[in-house]
Amino acid sequence: MHGHELSPSTIAVAAGRPDRVPGGPLNAPITLASALVPGGGSEYGRQGNPTWAPFETVLGALEGGRALAFSSGVAASAALFDLVPTGAVVVAPRGAYYGTVVQLVERDRRGQIQLRLVDIDDTAQVIAACEGAALLWIESPTNPALEIADIETIAHAATQAGAAVAVDNTFATPLRQKPLELGADFSVHSASKLLSGHSDVILGAIVTADDRAHAALEKRRTVLGAIPGAMETWLAVRGMRTLHVRLDRAEANATELHRRLSASRHVAYSRYPGFGTIISFEVTGGAAAAQKMTEQSDVITYATSLGGVESTWERRRRHPGEPESVPEGLIRLSVGIEDVEDLWIDIQNVLAAVV
Repeated sequence: MHGHELSPSTIAVAAGRPDRVPGGPLNAPITLASALVPGGGSEYGRQGNPTWAPFETVLGALEGGRALAFSSGVAASAALFDLVPTGAVVVAPRGAYYGTVVQLVERDRRGQIQLRLVDIDDTAQVIAACEGAALLWIESPTNPALEIADIETIAHAATQAGAAVAVDNTFATPLRQKPLELGADFSVHSASKLLSGHSDVILGAIVTADDRAHAALEKRRTVLGAIPGAMETWLAVRGMRTLHVRLDRAEANATELHRRLSASRHVAYSRYPGFGTIISFEVTGGAAAAQKMTEQSDVITYATSLGGVESTWERRRRHPGEPESVPEGLIRLSVGIEDVEDLWIDIQNVLAAVV
């Protein structure tokens, strides 16, 4: 386009569209087929589906690499962990999403890897742990404590030590953080969350600028059968068209709610990294009050997922697999795009009822 570099918000809307031909569709159609005619690169649905391409094109353009869609975020991370040599060292945050930690702990117990857990916001600790490692897994912000890593510094140190670097970019999205530009080899997403944005998709993705790594991950996807559905990728593309406006609105809401929660006498503390849509906070009444609070709200939905247009919250330690480092009374609030005053009134009402 005359040498002009498109902004991320425009890329989210414009990338991955079909060719402009008379009578052609504006949106890429859904291909519902388990078999395809030979000669076109894929002849079986596990090898490829034309509906995956628009999603992978949009996300790849936003992240600055080539994207691969997977059946879920966990399937994406599992495919990446499968590439780690047997017995090699993997460094990861001890406060990461428990679905990730569970995978790594199980692989460590089976002798497939040697796992080193670190505090990802302790830069010196992370750098020291990367000595002799094959993979550094970064989550920033972490889920649910919202710790922030110095991605550029630790990615550079890990690379110098010979380790590959992967960043779970689910909470930040490529509109707020581009791991590949910060020195990472892989950017990983649970696309079920902010990317698709409507709580109706289970989908994962990995983005890399390394062609050999892309080919290896594509092979793992095919061999393991961790493929996305056509409907899921189509819905994710539709959701990504509005990512920038959803994210802007939800961030504005989150910023204001964090300010008010921090000033409330019923709240022990509130954490918000300054971007994204997630707030983590504790109420003064402890775990029992936190649980009742999440169950009694009218506007905010009691649910485990996040990143949708609707606000959701839950007490994270209600899940048996949640790390013990997460406080019993911590509430993870995923802020949506509702009117912020309605959200605040809802929070105030349940605070007054349970604390």
